[in-house]
Parts: sequence; C-alpha cells; structure tokens
Amino acid sequence: MTGSDTDQQLVQRAQRGELRAFDLLVLKYQGRIAALVSRYISDPGEVEDVTQEAFIKAYKALPKFRGDSAFYTWLYRIAANAAKNYLVARGRRPTGEASVEDIESFEHSGLVSEVSTPEAVVMGEELAAVVESALEELPDELRAALTLREFEGLSYDDIAEVLGCPVGTVRSRIFRAREAIDSRVREQLEGSLGIR
Repeated sequence: MTGSDTDQQLVQRAQRGELRAFDLLVLKYQGRIAALVSRYISDPGEVEDVTQEAFIKAYKALPKFRGDSAFYTWLYRIAANAAKNYLVARGRRPTGEASVEDIESFEHSGLVSEVSTPEAVVMGEELAAVVESALEELPDELRAALTLREFEGLSYDDIAEVLGCPVGTVRSRIFRAREAIDSRVREQLEGSLGIR
C-alpha cells in the first residue's frame, strides 16, 4: 500500500465524519505544510496560525475533495493560497521562499569544496547567499515551479496540476530558473576565484 493509498483511505474515513482520520492526515503533513508556509512568512507565530488556517480550510473543503489529484497536492494548493492571502490581507509581500536548509540542499555538486577551511566555509556561505538572492529575484512563476520540484520533490505532473499549466511549461520554467541560478553562481565563482 502506498502513501497515497493510505491518504485516500484516511480522506474517505474523514469524509464519513471520522475526526481521528483527519487528525492523522494533519499529523502526517503539518511539518511539510508549516515548512511551505514559512517560505512565504518569516514570523513563527504567523506560520503556525496560517498552517492551522490551511488545515481548517482543508477540513471544511474535504467533502468536495474527489481524489482527482493526490491529497498532498490538493492540501499544498490550499496552504500556498492561505499564505498568499494572509500576506495580501496585511499588505505585505513574501519574505522569501527558501530556507537555509533548502539552499544547502540545492548546492551544485562539484562547485563547493568539501574541505572545511575558513575560506571554504566563507565561500560556501557566499554561494548560499547568491543562490538565495537568485531565488528571490526569479519571477514568481519560475520560483514556484523550481520550489515545488527541488524543495518539495513534486513530479512534473503534480507541479503542472498545482500551477494549472501544461507539463511542458513546467519543464521550461524549471529549466529557465536553473539557468538563471547557475549563471549567478558562475559569476560568483569567477569573481571569488579570479577566473576570467
């Protein structure tokens, strides 16, 4: 039995009124949803509030969930919209969409030395800052596609469903986002190493 099969069974039980089934879904996904929300909102208290709000909205909308997509894909959309709506309601913009852990996992193999010299540590921190800055500067549609792929691990089909666009468009956006970030990283490396 796969995780999506288990989710489907829990959703069906929750739709029949079993609160414990929905509690299990909350327990399973609350960490991932909070991590998603924290990419839009930096204050931990606000992250907690918006995460809770997302689950409340999901619970209220659960009778309408037909299983056309994976439960997590559906929940992800609700949470992302809840975070964006929260910011819009307060006249604010997202603070960024990548955590330090995300950036560290995004480092390009071979570009950063494994040696922990002070210079290597500084260079790694500089590269992480460059990647974070490049992510923040991406147009929303490119950043969203790349975030869903690299940080959430969604398939191209799931990303297409979340973003409401064809798979080919998703592939193009991810390619363009990676190219933009690679270009910034190359510039940083060339400047740091004095390569011309």
